[in-house]
Amino acid sequence: MGKTTARKPAPDRPARRVPPEAAMSGDASPAEAGKPVLLSGGNPQIAKGYGDAPVQAYIAAMPGWKRDAGRRLDEIVARTVPDVRKAVKWNSPFYGVEGQGWFLSFHCFTNYIKVGFFRGASLHPLPPVGSRQKDVRYLHIHEGERLDEARFAAWVKQASQLPGERM
Repeated sequence: MGKTTARKPAPDRPARRVPPEAAMSGDASPAEAGKPVLLSGGNPQIAKGYGDAPVQAYIAAMPGWKRDAGRRLDEIVARTVPDVRKAVKWNSPFYGVEGQGWFLSFHCFTNYIKVGFFRGASLHPLPPVGSRQKDVRYLHIHEGERLDEARFAAWVKQASQLPGERM
């Protein structure tokens, strides 16, 4: 039987400080320069947080046309569900109702925004895109497409009245 040795824990290192001139010169990474990092597909990397502020940070970091679309989605949800809870989890904004869980989230992909309704199979009419999970349905928003705001608001209202996901 072989001998095992315990590894020493790595020494604590202070966070790397980037001089202001490096941040301004382009020598710093986007995160070090205070800019959000875009993950694969252009999804913003935003720290987990609860409330409106992290959701607004996510929306502000959405690239190109997606920023205006994200702002509009957020406005419609907030108008339709005045007491909506907001959070950013897993680099995506989540919307829910206190005591009921989360009912909606969205995520940036290269060519579209994927809006997920966690109980979408119970909505009428059904959101157009299915999922491997039987309860989940999606709406894909592509550049140049007009969002049917009345239908989206109706889905949001229905979804907010269903039991949500606890995550």
